Amino acid sequence: MVKRVLLTFALVCFGIANLSFTLIGQSSWPQFRGPSGQGVFEADKLPISWSEDEGVRWKIPIHGRGWSSPVAADGKIWLSTATEDGKNLSGLCVDAESGEVLWDEVLFTVSEPQFAHKFNSYASPTPVIDGKRVYITFGSEGTACLDAESREVLWTREDIECNHFRGAGSSPIIHGGLLIMNFDGSDHQFVLALDKMNGKTVWQSKRSIDFQDLNEEGSPDRDGDWRKAFSTPHIAKFDERPVLLSIGSMGLYGYEPLNGREIWRVESRVGHSAGTRPTVANGRIVYCTGFSKGELWCVRPGGKGVVSDSHVQWKMKRSVSNKPSLVYSENSVFMIHDGGVASCVDLESGKPVWQERVGGNYSASPVLNHGKIYFFSEEGKTTIINASRQFKIEAVSHLKDGFMASPAVVGSSLVLRTKSSLYRIDGN
Repeated sequence: MVKRVLLTFALVCFGIANLSFTLIGQSSWPQFRGPSGQGVFEADKLPISWSEDEGVRWKIPIHGRGWSSPVAADGKIWLSTATEDGKNLSGLCVDAESGEVLWDEVLFTVSEPQFAHKFNSYASPTPVIDGKRVYITFGSEGTACLDAESREVLWTREDIECNHFRGAGSSPIIHGGLLIMNFDGSDHQFVLALDKMNGKTVWQSKRSIDFQDLNEEGSPDRDGDWRKAFSTPHIAKFDERPVLLSIGSMGLYGYEPLNGREIWRVESRVGHSAGTRPTVANGRIVYCTGFSKGELWCVRPGGKGVVSDSHVQWKMKRSVSNKPSLVYSENSVFMIHDGGVASCVDLESGKPVWQERVGGNYSASPVLNHGKIYFFSEEGKTTIINASRQFKIEAVSHLKDGFMASPAVVGSSLVLRTKSSLYRIDGN
């Protein structure tokens, strides 16, 4: 009886904390892809035109090299960066109004960093904020929890084993009292939940897909890549039941968020190293299966065990995104292929409504705001299109250096991180 009461109390506490995070998220940009984690922002209309000389409230240089996206809450912007060699891993806090750097400190010093692909950085995971605390991770090299007001480091973890193989990329999320992270490397593949107050492990779930048959060509590189993934997890409710959606290499998993128990999984085995965050669209899950002939899959949630044959509604193969995540609006899924082809896909059939080349190369995920979709290229071009079934470009803007990080929103402004600078864009 005592154990049951304690468990009930713990679940209530988790629920209250999760509600608090949701309310905070409505007026901030607390995680990768914003309050909903889906790249949709409808509170204020965002700017549609800017340049280096127009619409920039402030611009500040960011030292080092990092592709993490900015996050924002309570008038502060947070991000991470690293030295080129990955030996110094830092966090930054910037005043959202003035652009003044309030805090810039090395969080971890690594004597022998893991290998990171030249296309990646040593600071690619995006921080997450729960209001009072900020969580900054660099994957297995280190995770730190900071007091958002004093910037004091409250706890760290440097003992999580995972060979990221090409570098870390998955960002953390918060659910109730848990800090949840994907670790999909060449050696270990698992999802981890830490107590966000003290950093202790609450649960750890090993990926259940058997990877032993993947190395058909006898290549160690193929072996590692086909175990690797970069995707950020997501919490969604289906039939009032919260489910942790997590894409690993070769599959999409549904877990119980509070204990990590696997409920179901979809084994794609098409593509590898998945990088997009799962998108929830009218009660279904749409996701990209990864690099090397990856596909776009639509999955009905539910079931138990392996549901690949019973719950996949459709698959699409042409010009599918590898890195930029998706946005959903009015029965349409929109995406940008890494090579610059934009698509509108019908949610019910999986058939392209249109596919058009907008040019450039893409890693950053788009934002949907009041019927307009913003695509940010690695060359520094932002293309704004209508979120409709007729392709139309509304505006094109340019900044120097280009985008690897996805945007954040502060009020009616865009916060954009290029390869060398951080901007607040008010536009016109």
